[in-house]
Amino acid sequence: MEKDYSTVTPYIEKMARISCENNKIKSEMYVQHSVNRGLRDMNGNGVVTGLTEVSIVKAKEKLEDGTVVPCHGKLCYRGVDVRDITKGFLSDNRFGFEETVYLLLFGTLPNEQELSLFCRELSDRRTLPTSFTRDMILKAPGKDMMNVLSRCVLALYAYDNNPDDTSVANVLRQSMQLISLFPMLSVYSYQSFQHYHQGKSLFIHLPKENMSTAETFLYILRESGEFSPLEAKILDLALVLHAEHGGGNNSTFTTHVVTSSGTDTYSSVAAALGSLKGPRHGGANIKVVRMFEDMKNSINTKDVGQIKDYLVRLLEKRAFDNAGLIYGIGHAIYSLSDPRADMLKEYAEKLSQEKGCEEEFSLYETVAELAPEIIAEKRKMYKGVSPNVDFYSGLIYKMLGLPTELFTPLFAVSRIAGWSAHRIEEIQNAGKIIRPAYINVKEEEKYIPLCER
Repeated sequence: MEKDYSTVTPYIEKMARISCENNKIKSEMYVQHSVNRGLRDMNGNGVVTGLTEVSIVKAKEKLEDGTVVPCHGKLCYRGVDVRDITKGFLSDNRFGFEETVYLLLFGTLPNEQELSLFCRELSDRRTLPTSFTRDMILKAPGKDMMNVLSRCVLALYAYDNNPDDTSVANVLRQSMQLISLFPMLSVYSYQSFQHYHQGKSLFIHLPKENMSTAETFLYILRESGEFSPLEAKILDLALVLHAEHGGGNNSTFTTHVVTSSGTDTYSSVAAALGSLKGPRHGGANIKVVRMFEDMKNSINTKDVGQIKDYLVRLLEKRAFDNAGLIYGIGHAIYSLSDPRADMLKEYAEKLSQEKGCEEEFSLYETVAELAPEIIAEKRKMYKGVSPNVDFYSGLIYKMLGLPTELFTPLFAVSRIAGWSAHRIEEIQNAGKIIRPAYINVKEEEKYIPLCER
């Protein structure tokens, strides 16, 4: 009989308690040694670890008297305000993700000819190696799409005739390939999961030529392959707004750290995927959706008083997952507003009208209005809080009929653009392996011979 090594045995439980006891570091020691936990200072500002031209997040401004005050959030890709980017392609009634990828990778906005050629390059690369879908996805179905996605990325190393060359040209080739393939890798992994673990019918759609990334994702995900123009437009907008975020987020920092070791592109991207999988990073919009489902099952959501009481109970760790959080409200950097949330809100409302979900959108709006006041009162916080990008993206994905299993992989479909830009930037400018310092706070002990212990 095959052993089950996934079981935590009494021995492991005992040794885990010993390990926990011997790995405790007193909180006051971090202050004593001036260690910024989580690479954040006492005011919550990120510790500067590098320079970048890829993007910037702005949430504060300096007045003439030198006072620094919160301002409405601003996000720029290569110096261009993302609001202007989205306004540009939306007013032209075209898709914007491919233009955004071009800007992030090459540092300039493309003209019509350059954009057309780039889109053709991406479309031509949406072909997985022969038998890859069968051998790497269908024959090894997984229950977690992010793990399968990571495994597929690492497996692509074996199909690359020049995987270890870290010249900019070769890394750019690999990056464009991965950007093109991520929709298929994500969706096919989900179709495999649905078939082998959920007993659903299996279908695999091959991508069509000349479709945008957003259109491709919806086409290969849905059995009918059908989607409305508004659905594709909103998914495209979400991809644009998730493509990059300032360089200081966990997965992008992971990309810089791993790239600095000189490793290959596939290993770097797999490491970033491992970071994004973490619920503190890439899974927040899932939490938002599940929090609202719990709310609807627990109270009368047409009663504002009951909504207020539920939000208070969330903060008091007496509702939902008892974590003390109102998911989707507040951000580590933004205070007055998250520009991505502002842009998604408008289209979330339009989609709710198309899908007949006006009542649910209204509930989200009520929570968005009440939560900041309740958080300020209960937490005694004077830093403003507002809905963040996860607040509306989860609602949008739900209205699009996307399964929650694909929420985080869809994040990766977008963020691979930013990771690629940062990897190329690290290769060109770093020159040293990133090696942070840790202070040892354990005193030396004498070795005791085994026979005397």
